[in-house]
Amino acid sequence: MTEEIRLMKGNEAIAHAAIRYGTDGYFGYPITPKSEILETLMAEMPWKTTGMVVLQAESEVAAINMVYGGAGSGKRVMTSSSSPGISLKQEGISYIAGADLPCLIINIMRGGPGLGTIQPSQADYFQTVKGGGHGDYRLITLAPSSVQEMADFVGLGFDLAFQYSNPAMILADGIIGQMMEKVVLPPYRPRKTEEEIRKESPWAVQGKLPFQPPHVITSLELDAAKMEENNLRFQAKYRQIEANEVRYEEFRCEDADYLLIAFGSSARICQKVVEIARAEGIRLGLLRPITLWPFPAQAIATYADQVKGMLSVELNAGQMVEDVRLAVNGKVKVEHFGRLGGIVFTPDEVLNALKEKLG
Repeated sequence: MTEEIRLMKGNEAIAHAAIRYGTDGYFGYPITPKSEILETLMAEMPWKTTGMVVLQAESEVAAINMVYGGAGSGKRVMTSSSSPGISLKQEGISYIAGADLPCLIINIMRGGPGLGTIQPSQADYFQTVKGGGHGDYRLITLAPSSVQEMADFVGLGFDLAFQYSNPAMILADGIIGQMMEKVVLPPYRPRKTEEEIRKESPWAVQGKLPFQPPHVITSLELDAAKMEENNLRFQAKYRQIEANEVRYEEFRCEDADYLLIAFGSSARICQKVVEIARAEGIRLGLLRPITLWPFPAQAIATYADQVKGMLSVELNAGQMVEDVRLAVNGKVKVEHFGRLGGIVFTPDEVLNALKEKLG
């Protein structure tokens, strides 16, 4: 089938894109504001068309371990949740990263800490890009700012996960998950055959075959020297990802005196801030990280030699701002502006913060 244009929510776009990508399995558990992903998959019944398995697990912990099993067999498997549910998945995510396995995880963030609120937030930045579980691992992290990117990043996330044998996450918030926009859905891709899986993922556990020894996939290694070798191999892989997969978008940055740094829904609001500021004679630009990890540190560092100040705009108490400050290394003043508790700032609030904090 060909591309299709539809009007839908961001959560719905993820579900439709997953089916069209040729995903083998989804395992999840309901939670607001991401529940439409599971609901849409159940309504579409892809097991009747593509053969995709869709299962509501008994818990978030069960869901992520089902993903672990599916990933270990070389299948394209995914899960989704919102902030507290992602916290429950952290042990399993660390296991998957430690076993060098690809999968796709969706987090439609809500306010916290604790049960918090069902309103939008971007306060899971630390948890995602710093490794929310135990050990030295990284998640490839994509931050969509539109319903179209919610759909597009399903395929991109899976492709990157399999290219680097590493979990990938789409990190969005309740605004992007719940808002409706026109989206171009990709054409259908067939699911991989067992022969294709064996060729693409020769490490996969597929039962003992007469022409190959059995495969054992684990994150456990009791020999400290061998565990260090594993970790050094992981770190080398992460450096390769940092060298090859940084993605970001620039808006009116070419002559900017001041720079906004924002991702996801915050970046959409900041585009309007740039337009208002320009109308007032303030030469303002916006840099939107698309990959939160790997972070576009070098691009931001380059602007540190050109602008008078930067404002990191986030729906949290100040998280990404730390990475911005590391990137500029003291060359220029970097401040933070955000709202908490599910309150979304207005363009005027951001512009006023820019004038107050950066003069």
